[in-house]
Amino acid sequence: MQPGRVPGKANAGKKMKVIVLGGGVVGITSAWYLAKAGHEVTVIDREEGPALETSFANAGEVSFGYCGPWAAPGIPMKAIKWVMMEHAPLILKLKIDTRMISWLFKMLRNCTAARYAINKSRMLRIADYSRESFAQIREETGIQYDQGMKGTLQLFRTQAQLDASAKDVKALKADGIPCELLDPEACIAVEPALAHVRDRIVGGLQTPLDETGDCFKFTNELARLCEEKGVTFRWGEEIQKILTRGGRASGVVTNKGTIRADAVVVSLGSYSPDIVKPLGIDLPVYPVKGYSLTIPITDPARAPESTIMDETYKIAITRLGDRIRVGGMAEISGFNDRLDKKRRRTLEHSVMDLFPGGDPKQASFWTGLRPMTPDGTPVIGGTQIPGLFLNTGHGTLGWTMSCGSGRVLADIVSGKTPDIDATDLSIERYA
Repeated sequence: MQPGRVPGKANAGKKMKVIVLGGGVVGITSAWYLAKAGHEVTVIDREEGPALETSFANAGEVSFGYCGPWAAPGIPMKAIKWVMMEHAPLILKLKIDTRMISWLFKMLRNCTAARYAINKSRMLRIADYSRESFAQIREETGIQYDQGMKGTLQLFRTQAQLDASAKDVKALKADGIPCELLDPEACIAVEPALAHVRDRIVGGLQTPLDETGDCFKFTNELARLCEEKGVTFRWGEEIQKILTRGGRASGVVTNKGTIRADAVVVSLGSYSPDIVKPLGIDLPVYPVKGYSLTIPITDPARAPESTIMDETYKIAITRLGDRIRVGGMAEISGFNDRLDKKRRRTLEHSVMDLFPGGDPKQASFWTGLRPMTPDGTPVIGGTQIPGLFLNTGHGTLGWTMSCGSGRVLADIVSGKTPDIDATDLSIERYA
């Protein structure tokens, strides 16, 4: 593709048959916007319903402001220190895996100040557009998903953490994202339950435009609304390969047959690289495992009002109606969904240390594979195969970026220029 060219430009104004591979929040938002654009959309997923894998029990924060890549200056040295921590935010389990080694090497190359600034700016651009898109969907549909609009409070337990936040404040303000540094008393005014642990905090950074919500509820409700718009769902189908004809994508083969289409969108999360590799596309997306607890609230006075990001453990503690969702950690260990009791102890330690307003004995413990790129930015756009599009690699921010990403993707497929610059979001940036 030539730089600046909109993939699918020849499709402008054309109503097409489009297959979306993946029934998580990114796949369903893609289907929603494609259906709104007038296309005939079919969603295919191996699960029996929407949002049953990575979108099922994420942290619940919709963090338009608290949005940045894991690949950052200082991360290599911090990773060495975290190896010795009982409650480490990053866990690396090296193995003989060329994909893992290649991905780690590319991630380390992004741990410079210059690349961090570029990547964070890209992510903030998508996230802010997603904020607008979420609001439009709510206004248009009245969708309900235990949503809250009270912002995120990044909580600092040490002066060093507070001092280090200066670069994030600078980046947020440069991108027009409202934020405010708070002293402990102001933190308590935002989150009254912190009064019980006043001696453990030195300050915080509030991003007031951030939201909260249950991704599973949202995705299922939006899927229902998609059906009302004529979207077809094929659940419980194993996707085997993408078909091409005359050098362009022409359909998909599953264990239940062949489905023809004019365009195919890949939103399979961590499994996206496997489906496009036979077509000569090297997609640098690797699974980074995350964990969560969902705890019923027993004492509202000691529960959060919105989202707290515990900077020490990189753990988000979020109010979802009558539940607390505690999510975090990044475990690089390949494709495995084993529930590690040590990770549960870390989640319990963080939440009970700050908000002992729930009963962890009644909690449900979950893990999911976040599809992460080496630079933290998702891959959205066309490929070298005409008719084949990608919307994947959102890492820890798939919930946050889902609506904006789906909207951008639908514009690109439709041959329209997106409302935001998407030229640096495609697979071409890895060429």
